[in-house]
Parts: sequence; C-alpha cells; structure tokens
Amino acid sequence: MKRDLVPVVVQQHVQEAIALRNTRSFLVRAPHVKLNQLRRLDDRLAAHLDGLDVAGEYGSKLVADALETPAPGEMFAATVRAIEGRNVAGLENSLALAQALPDSQAGLVSAFGWVSASSLRGITRALLEAPDAFRRRVGLAACALHGADPAASLTIALKDADAALRARAWRVVASLGRVDLLPDCINAMADADADCVFEAARAAVMLGGRGEAVGALRTMALVSGRHRRHALSLVLKLLESTEVHAVLKTLSQNPADARLLICGIGACGDLHYIPWLIQQMQDPKLARIAGEAFSLITGVDVARQNFERALAESPEAGASDDPEDDSIAMDEDHGLPWPDPEKIAAWWQTTRHRFVAGSRYFMGEPPSFAHCLAVLKEGYQRQRIAAAEWRCLLRPGTPLFNTAAPAWRQQRWLGITATAVEA
Repeated sequence: MKRDLVPVVVQQHVQEAIALRNTRSFLVRAPHVKLNQLRRLDDRLAAHLDGLDVAGEYGSKLVADALETPAPGEMFAATVRAIEGRNVAGLENSLALAQALPDSQAGLVSAFGWVSASSLRGITRALLEAPDAFRRRVGLAACALHGADPAASLTIALKDADAALRARAWRVVASLGRVDLLPDCINAMADADADCVFEAARAAVMLGGRGEAVGALRTMALVSGRHRRHALSLVLKLLESTEVHAVLKTLSQNPADARLLICGIGACGDLHYIPWLIQQMQDPKLARIAGEAFSLITGVDVARQNFERALAESPEAGASDDPEDDSIAMDEDHGLPWPDPEKIAAWWQTTRHRFVAGSRYFMGEPPSFAHCLAVLKEGYQRQRIAAAEWRCLLRPGTPLFNTAAPAWRQQRWLGITATAVEA
C-alpha cells in the first residue's frame, strides 16, 4: 500500500461509485433529467472511479471485496476496475458471477458501456469468440454500446441455438442500422422465442420494414407481455390515424390499461386526444403521466412554463414493468411535475391554432430528423429516448443513438452529428 494512501478515502470512493451508478440507472430513463444534469453525475462518478485507479491494487481489492454482495452497482465498479486495470482474473470473476446471478448482469453490461472503446481492445474479441453463449452476448452488447459492428460474429449469433443470444443479436442489428439484414429480421419473426420475435420485429421496423413487422408489434401491444409497452410505443408511431384510433379504443375498454393508454397517446402524437389528456390531469393517479404525454405531443415544459399545481400528498405510482430494469422499484412518475389542468386548458385554448389538425406531433413539431437531433440535445431523458427511436424510423439505417452512454461521449457524438448535418 502506498504511504500516502488513506484507506477510509478509498472505501468512500467505492461506496460513492456504487451509489452513483445505481442512481444513474434511474436517471438515464428519468423524465426530469437532461444531458447536462447527467453530465454532472457522470463527472462525479468518473472522479470516484479515478480515485480507485489512483489507489491501484488496493482500490481493485476493495471493489472486488464489494462483490461479496454482487448487486448491479458493485458489479459495475468491479468490472470497470478490472477492464481499465487489465485485470484478467478480476474480469473473469465478474463474468462468472454475472452469469450465475442474472440480477447483477445489468451492472456488468453497463460497465462495458462506461469504459472507453480503447480499453476493450482484445477483450471484446475474446468474448465474441468464446464458446459460451453468455460471454458472446456480453461481447455483442459491448459492441453495440460503442457503435462497433461485430460483423461475422453478429450473423453467426443470429442463428445460434441460445435464444437469449439471438434476442441480443437482433437488438444489436437494430442499434447498428444493419438494413442488409432486414429480410432476416422478417424471417426471424417466426422464432419460437417471444423475446426473439419482439427484437426481430423491432429491428425490422427500425430498418424500414412495415407490413408484417408492424402487424406483429400491434399484436404484442394488445396482449399482456413484457414487451407490450415498447411494442405499443413503436407501432403507434407507424400506424395511420384510423388504425391508431382502433388500437387506443381497444386499450380504453380495460380500466387497468389506463396508464398504458396515456403513454400510447403521447407516443402517437395525435392532437385529437389533447382535451382527453387534460381531463386525466384531474386524477391524481394519472395526472403526472398525462402531463408527460401532453408535453411529448406539444413540447410544453410544464414546470418551466409554470403550469404546475401543488399537492399536499403524492400518491404512489406503479413501478416499471421491465424485468431488465435494475431500478424496478423506483416510482415511474418520480420527477414529473403535477400539471394544473386549468392552466393547461387555457394555454391550449389560445395556442391550438398553431398546430395543424390531422398532423402527427412530437415535442411541438411534426417529427423530422433535424428536430429529433434538437431534442437529443435539449430534451429530458425519456424524450431523448423517443427522439433516438424516431430518427431510426424516419431514416432507416440510422444507428440508434445511445442515450445511456457517458454524457461526455454523448456530447461528443452530438457535436459530430451536428457538424455532419450542417455540412
């Protein structure tokens, strides 16, 4: 141990790195966090990880010891140190633990997304060539997180006997914009595995496929399942208005689907439903999510434009139903403002003439590639996620922008993209 090393400080670096990573897992999907706010958290997280790097072997030992309770945050910190320190034994330990304990896998994968691409040289190739399907799945995820094409390893994985590996491979196909694999996406929708069917259908529409792929997503949107909400959000961006109305009408018949219905209205961008959304703002259980859907269509920032109301008590909202979400216990509406329906109704009455009836809207404008880029720069995280998806739907073959990447990396990508657009 170095003479000037203070053990209690190094331990604090470990604890803070774990806590900040766990907070980050919620913030990257939060409705009230912008990229500059994510950058502040990422800078803090990076500083603690740097502190562990300076601590050398002692820092690596402490994060390895933290894996006695291998939750996502602990797995993240240990894996980052193993990768950046070129600690083969440490990385092997993380991989083995994550394979045995699926609940920790999100932390492992996020570590591969956090480190620089240069830190993964040799590591990713070894994972892609491993005989074990789990390791190849991690290798594919690492490539997608850094926008790297696994090439032959990807096409081989699409035909693997392991369903989880096939599903991950189809997700990578969508992320990379591999339009050459569109016919394979269509064929893969006959897969016996439900996750593979969803990922193949999602990839197909992101790559420009319509018809059969849209039909598959529409079916998923109307039946219970883990991909229902995502399928609904995608398909409502693609259907014609009459078909959108039919899907929403079906959802409206089941009171248990009220939140899903509101999310669908926000995704479809149809002005026709604005008055109904404003009515839902009267219901404390639906008010905040209705306000978010209203903002997603009109671009109104409820908090910034002072359209909020104060409530003495905040009822609990449902948690995310995504089993891959490692912040599953977090209130889904946490951070959303409480909209004042009277103020918003008055605003809509005086402003609705600026919007063209019958047109689809996203964040106050008809969806366009340039507008989505602006939302990626200035929007809140859930809005940015939608903008990234819209870009792929508008221009099939566009790589999916990674809104969960370290903030400084996102800012660099956005600068490069803006320069390319201007050129």
